[in-house]
Amino acid sequence: MELSDLKLFQAIAEEGSISLAAEKLGYVQSNVTTRLRRLEDELGILLFYRRPKGVQISEKGMLFRQYADSILQMADESIKVLQDHGTPTGALRLGIVESVTCGNFMNIISAYQSQYEKVSLSLETGNAYELMEKVKNYDLDAAFVTGELTSTNFTIDYIQTDEIVLLSGKELSVSSLLEQKWAVSPKGCTFRRKLEQWLKDEGIILRNFIEISSLETILSSVNAGITSTLLPRSVLKGCSYENLHVHPIPEPYQFIQTGLVRKKEKYTSYAYKAFTELIKAQGL
Repeated sequence: MELSDLKLFQAIAEEGSISLAAEKLGYVQSNVTTRLRRLEDELGILLFYRRPKGVQISEKGMLFRQYADSILQMADESIKVLQDHGTPTGALRLGIVESVTCGNFMNIISAYQSQYEKVSLSLETGNAYELMEKVKNYDLDAAFVTGELTSTNFTIDYIQTDEIVLLSGKELSVSSLLEQKWAVSPKGCTFRRKLEQWLKDEGIILRNFIEISSLETILSSVNAGITSTLLPRSVLKGCSYENLHVHPIPEPYQFIQTGLVRKKEKYTSYAYKAFTELIKAQGL
């Protein structure tokens, strides 16, 4: 069994199709089929069930994939260790919850790219759960996420506490919560969960809401007086929404942790180390 066999197996598992895996790897389909059959013979198990349209990974195949992914990750990591000469280079893949992109974040990105031009930086937005899953699966090197981070099974390289506030286009009172139309992000958003819990404790079920996937659109809807929302106070830094009314919320829901998390690995690239040093020096 060679690393190329594991990569082939991984591609088939990801694509759910031998033909698509062959296309992705640049191989002839018959070659992929032959090598897969040889790998199954070597292991003495069926890795995939053949279907009229594609393949479905077997139970044994799912177990084998965990080891294959781990072996390939270790192989990639060993190459990075040997090729890393102390200069920030290569790719750095970061995930970000949208609320982090306000404030000082883009200034940090600008400073980082100016200092380390040889680093290929990519940024991906999503909710905290999605981003942590991608970090766990090696699709991202690290991610800025929100939530109760000290209880997560990740290394936290930077953490701060943010204040959550109620934002509205006009003055509100707690007694008017029932009549409010809320702007919320799709399910999985930390701030949506905070709002749902707060309203539930007030005896209110969150029903009157508009689900919006863009932070900018949420703020625009609040600014227009259409909705109210819960967000960190930091989203108002350096933006065009300083005129929004800011209302404190009860203490049990008032604070949240924002941090930079990564898998608990021994190796971190110099590109990532340089980034964390900048974050610690300048803050979000």
